[in-house]
Amino acid sequence: MRQKKRSWTSTFAAALRGIGEAIKEERNMRVHLAAAAGVAVYIAVTRPEKVELFFLLLAVFLVLITEMINTALERTVDLATDEYRELARQAKDAAAGAVLLAAVFAVLVGIITVFF
Repeated sequence: MRQKKRSWTSTFAAALRGIGEAIKEERNMRVHLAAAAGVAVYIAVTRPEKVELFFLLLAVFLVLITEMINTALERTVDLATDEYRELARQAKDAAAGAVLLAAVFAVLVGIITVFF
């Protein structure tokens, strides 16, 4: 059965609700946002050139996006099964690994921007 199309405002509101719930429920999302706030202060103080600014913003948003995807995947796996399943663990670990890779990228961008 085909669902009724939602308005742009309701779609946007749902996306904002999802972000808000991730911030409220996920400690790591709050940690990433605190780091993003630190990057924002760094940007405001140092006024990096456009290329540096681009990479800093790319790194920050990549971490936030992967954390949101990780949260969605974890919730979906938890919804699918209440019991331990090896494939569920592997899926959750892979998603967490994606966040870790994004965070390492962000740290490397920060190091390169500040020290080189």
